[in-house]
Formats: sequence, structure tokens, C-alpha cells
Amino acid sequence: MPSSQSPRTHHPSTVVGGGLGGLVLARVLQLHGIEAAVYERDASPHARPQGGMLDLHEDSGQEALRAAGLFAEFLAAVHPGGEAMRVLDKHATVRMEESDEDSAGGRPEINRNDLRALLLASLPGDTVHWGAKVTAARPLGAGRHEVALGDGTAFTTDLLIGADGAWSTVRPLVSDAMPGYSGVSFVEMNLHDADTRHPGSAAVVGGGMLFALAEGKGFLAHRETDGGLRIYCALTVPADWIAAGGIDFTDTEAAKSRLLEYFGGWDESLRAFITDADGPLVPRPLHALPVGHRWDRIPGVTLLGDAAHLMSPFAGEGANLALLDGAELAAAIAAHPGDTEKALTVYEEALFPRAEAAAVESADSLARCFGPGAPQGLLDRFAHRHHRADRPADRPADRSAG
Repeated sequence: MPSSQSPRTHHPSTVVGGGLGGLVLARVLQLHGIEAAVYERDASPHARPQGGMLDLHEDSGQEALRAAGLFAEFLAAVHPGGEAMRVLDKHATVRMEESDEDSAGGRPEINRNDLRALLLASLPGDTVHWGAKVTAARPLGAGRHEVALGDGTAFTTDLLIGADGAWSTVRPLVSDAMPGYSGVSFVEMNLHDADTRHPGSAAVVGGGMLFALAEGKGFLAHRETDGGLRIYCALTVPADWIAAGGIDFTDTEAAKSRLLEYFGGWDESLRAFITDADGPLVPRPLHALPVGHRWDRIPGVTLLGDAAHLMSPFAGEGANLALLDGAELAAAIAAHPGDTEKALTVYEEALFPRAEAAAVESADSLARCFGPGAPQGLLDRFAHRHHRADRPADRPADRSAG
């Protein structure tokens, strides 16, 4: 496992952010014999939860893991049955149900924490610098950059890669774009040991993913590998709702009571997700970068994952694209030794159109989930994607790292 160590004064290549995309990038680079240092603000791999389940797509997330030489390890860690899906209305009437066997397939489930652990275990112990928060970066000319850390130290690098998520510190070097509020906020909650302690909720969710949507709000839920249920209560609310909405999330019981007011007339089996939640309720507003976000080629620096193309989770592409970004950037660097600018140009020319297509799909899917007539718009979307032997949803997750 990686460990903390003092930073050197210079790195040939530096990855800011130890999320999935940054770790795949470092892994594939090292397979090609190219050194890469990863700087991660978290104090350790277990400093905070990494989110819930992910379904990895054949042509993106799985392809990246093949490039990283970790596909067999991935298959050994997938969650059997996780591709099952149910869509309900506010009365808990089942509008669509698909078992794992009936699904279009090709998107096996894995816990995000397990996937990150798999990637970390594949890297040499001195790759990741833990507790190393990057606070600023500035160009020095000729593609080199100076990177400042929160502890007052600094180092230089010949290649700087921003894999540092939604609020990237590296992004301002190439783009003035900032994430905007999507109009939807989640409140995340958990039901532990669901089959034993919450059998009613376990039955409602089933073995995989649940959508229960109507009137611009609803619930998204999925079963975790530890037997728990992760629930996302979704609301179409103003950008300042968390600060000005009158819900004190430090008082869990009071927050539950206020949140239930949004679901008057909803079936009690769905309201029970809130009533019976174990532990705190965590608000998470959803943000996105502008559709079609791109930048001019700036020497010695680029972005991947949410730093490059943050979008809502409703296209199912966030983690998958981050993984593919990392693998493809590494491949471009390896294919153009000694010509970093050519490598970054090749990478970005492929990155921009695929990110734009995913962002368009994400925005469309969000509108279908929370627009008039839901869940019918979502069902129409599912039917279209099922016809293409595809499935719709990456699991919502903490979007703070690329």
C-alpha cells in the first residue's frame, strides 16, 4: 500500500488527486516504465468514504482496467446480482423491473472503495503522497510548473495533471470554467444490515438499483456489498437550499422530520428510507461543468475526470470516463516519448468530444428524472438504452475527486 513520504523538489510527471482516474493513470504509466507521483489531500486511503457502487462499462471503465492489467482482479471483486434494477412511482407501484440475468449486461457492479483499494495495491509504495494538499500551481515556462502544498513546501514538475475533482486547483491553469448548480440536490443516507434490520426497505430496493421518482423529487437507492442500502433522497431545490432551507443536518431526527415534509402523499415504504435511516443525513448538491467544456492547449498541463468534465451522475459516465481518461492519457504519453505536447494534444482531441457527448446525455437524463411526467421519461430512456444493449446509471457518489 502507498505510504506518506516527503515530497521531492522535482517530478517528471505529477498527478494531483488520488481518485480512480489519477490512480489508473499512474498505474498505466508505470507499466510503461514512466515515473509518476500522485499527490492526494486525504491523510490516508481510509480518511473518508469514497461513495457507493459503480457499474463499469465495457468500452470505458473496463477497458481502462484492461490497460492497467487489473481486469482479472476487477472481476474477482464484482458484486453478483448488482445489475438488477427497479423503477417505481410515488405510490411504490413497480413501473419496470429487471433482474441481473434479464439486464442488457456488460456493466458489472463493484464498490468504489474496493476498486480504489485494488488500484492502490497495484502501485509501488512510494507513488502516493498522502496528506499532501495542493493549494496552488503556477507556470514557470517551457511547460514546467511549480506546485505549492498546504504545509508550505513546493516542488516543480515537467508535466502536471489535474485529477483533483470538481473544485480542481489545477483547472484554472487552463480554463476559467467553474461548476454550476444543476438544480438538484441529494441527501445521502444509509440503512445498515438491511435484510435483518430493515427487511421492508431491502425488499423495495431489491438486489441492485432502485429509482422512485415523481414531481421533481424521489429516491435513488442501491444495495451495497456489505448488505447495507445506500439511499439518495433527491430534491429539485434552489442553489442555497442547504444553507437557507431550514434543515439542520447536524440534528438528524429534526432533519428527518423536515425532509419527510417533502414527501407527503408518498407511499410509506418509500418514506421509510428517511424514517429508518441509520446515522447522519448528508446533503450533496449536484454540480456540473458547462456542456462542451474544453480548453486551448497549454504547455505541460492537462485535466482528467471531474476536473475536466464534471457532470451529474445520470448518464452513468463519471467514474467510467475518469478511468478511461487516465488510461488513454497514459497511453498517449507512452506513445510519444520526449514529446509531451504531442501526447497531450492527442489525448485532448479524443477527450473533448466523448466528454461532451456524455455531458449532453447526463443533462438529458437529469431532465427526464426530475421533469414533468417522471418516471415515464426515465422509462423511455431506459427502453432506448436497453435497445442499444446498454444501461443507464452509474451509482451516485461523492464527486470530490477525479
